[in-house]
Amino acid sequence: MDALEAIKTRRSVRKFSDRPVEPEKLQAVLEAAQLAPSWANMQCWRFVVVQDSAVKEKISELSYVEVFFAPKGYRTNPAQKALAEAPLVVVACAEPTHSGDLRGQQYYMADVGIAAENIMLAAHAQGLGSVFVGVFDEEGVGELLDIPPEIRIVGLFPIGYPLEEGKGAPKRKPLDEIVFYEKWKA
Repeated sequence: MDALEAIKTRRSVRKFSDRPVEPEKLQAVLEAAQLAPSWANMQCWRFVVVQDSAVKEKISELSYVEVFFAPKGYRTNPAQKALAEAPLVVVACAEPTHSGDLRGQQYYMADVGIAAENIMLAAHAQGLGSVFVGVFDEEGVGELLDIPPEIRIVGLFPIGYPLEEGKGAPKRKPLDEIVFYEKWKA
């Protein structure tokens, strides 16, 4: 699968089969994250791979939704079960002192975000599914995984074989609604 095809067909997967992820596929996903660009090539990202069922269940319990999703009618995190049921969870972290800070803008979030997209695209290219989970108790997950307090947890990525056949990527807004040339269009 070429890069554009992966981008066009990737979708968020929240239901996984119990089929384990082969070590070589996990390795390819992690290598894709490693190859992401970063601020001054400082590579601030760090990853914790969790495969233990009991630990994944605890991570799931630490993923919650309060008012964040209320307008859509959600009362729980729609990806919460995925964290417990996926064969593995990649916990994407950042060492902020190994990234840029310019005019109050901390770039570790962008650095890890770019690596995260590589994770999801590489997983998809290998027939795996994933979803970005950004709502969780950072302190609780950090304590559970012995992550030092100066390290920030940016996102959780359950990864595995999709339980259902994909329906394709969700509908996107047309380019003329999101792209402006030369100046902002009101």
